[in-house]
Amino acid sequence: MRSAAVIVASTRAAAGVYQDRSGRIAADWFGSHGFEVEGPFVVADGEDVRAELERLLVTRAPADRPRVVVTSGGTGLGPDDLTPEMTRPFLDRELPGIMEALWAEGRRTTPLAVLSRGHAGVSGATFVVNLPGSTGGVWDGLKVLEPILDHVCDQLEGHRDRGHDGPRHDPRPHEETDR
Repeated sequence: MRSAAVIVASTRAAAGVYQDRSGRIAADWFGSHGFEVEGPFVVADGEDVRAELERLLVTRAPADRPRVVVTSGGTGLGPDDLTPEMTRPFLDRELPGIMEALWAEGRRTTPLAVLSRGHAGVSGATFVVNLPGSTGGVWDGLKVLEPILDHVCDQLEGHRDRGHDGPRHDPRPHEETDR
């Protein structure tokens, strides 16, 4: 069974000032999509996010690492919103198209979505993505991930050909569209 870990970056939620809701939304969504879920782990913004990513992506043996790590929060413009800076060093390869899709989906709801910063990419055989801390931002992100997540995981597991024969917007074979 594939696993997913959810990290919530919120200094106030970690201190018990309020109850985080975004991490539970993500964790429940992954559980309902067949993933074994770890978390949500609620940590303070900044270095605590880096430490949690290190625990999940470096300290563990490769076979024990989650297939997916989603962060929620710390993507804004505040002085302690450092989730993208804490994430970037762990990524071997970035997937900028996913972030573009997240911003585009968010803009359907609010023009402020473009103020969210983040990274999506691969760390070893783990897909990592930064989502906003708002519940709406998390729902938008999950909407973007839903049609691609199985294919991302398949590729990370070495199943390179899975998913290429699924429904396409353009019914022509790859050969005709690659010219």
